[in-house]
Amino acid sequence: MAALEKIHILKFRNLSDQYFTPDKATNLILGKNGQGKTNLIESLYYLGHGRSFKTKNLKDIVPFDDHQIQITAIVDGQKISLNKTRDKSQVVVDGKKISSNSFLSQLLPIQIISPDRGFVVGGVPKLKRSYLDWGVYHDNENTLKTYAAFKKTLKNINTLLNNGEQTQLDEWLVFLATLSVEITKDRFAYIASLSTVLKENKSKEFASLVESPFDFIFKLQTGWPKEIDPLNEQKIISYLLNSKKTLMKTKHLNSGPHRANIDFSLDGQGENYLSRGEQKKMSFVFWMLQVLELVKNKKKPIVLIDDISSELDEIKIKSIIDFLTDIEVQIFMTDIGNNKLPLKEEKSTSFSIENGVITRF
Repeated sequence: MAALEKIHILKFRNLSDQYFTPDKATNLILGKNGQGKTNLIESLYYLGHGRSFKTKNLKDIVPFDDHQIQITAIVDGQKISLNKTRDKSQVVVDGKKISSNSFLSQLLPIQIISPDRGFVVGGVPKLKRSYLDWGVYHDNENTLKTYAAFKKTLKNINTLLNNGEQTQLDEWLVFLATLSVEITKDRFAYIASLSTVLKENKSKEFASLVESPFDFIFKLQTGWPKEIDPLNEQKIISYLLNSKKTLMKTKHLNSGPHRANIDFSLDGQGENYLSRGEQKKMSFVFWMLQVLELVKNKKKPIVLIDDISSELDEIKIKSIIDFLTDIEVQIFMTDIGNNKLPLKEEKSTSFSIENGVITRF
């Protein structure tokens, strides 16, 4: 089980030299708007992913009049230190430098739901792929090399296309087709696993979130044209080679796993026809399924929920908290504190945050 035992945020947005020992179960961080609640959630996400869910620009998260961020934590007895400047990123685990964020993700699997990140149902394709591939990676860690190779291959292809060069283009397109089939197979397998988890837990886990019975369906759109079999390598190769003239004009490859999407529907209604409340509710269901799938594979993520009472009513909050408490994962949630949340006192610890200063109640 992944669990943060001690956290020291030396420099991150308005958080400066904050040290605290979280509860192994539920951690509630209370504070008014603008005090640093989301910054704390973002710093924990950064520690597990090596990036922010809010911005790509390091300058947005570096404290004023500084040039770096620094976060240190003890995770299951191991010390993680993250130091990032505009020029260099360094992650040290138990005194040893690591060169890849993948090891960090394995050590510290973190899942988040936050209004700032957006909700997956009704969300943009990029966000959906992010949720999807987080699950695929933790479901099958062997996929990491495939994803890395695909990213490099796609970059090389787009560089050749942008420069109008056809030398080695065929070779890269063939290699991309091979990697594409591997990625698509893993994505299909993961979506099928989530569907199985939903079927097994529908009546118990989601009864207070969604009126029962309900028909929640999610289908993978692979990123290839409908007439192309996404699992047939030769068909993909033929399509790509026959499309070279068009690709040279567009100067980039606009089909493939990097264009994949998930289509959601509830009781036969497409996600774009669902209300904002329904989209939000089913996003929580999908997110819970991902957590359940990870737990089923004997991995327990750390769960981050930002601004929980602004997104859910009291009944649904209790359902989420009970669900996460029952499967014994570590939770960090923030709230403005206008209403008391249904927490079990023996399994939770509350903190306040004001002007970036974290204090235990």
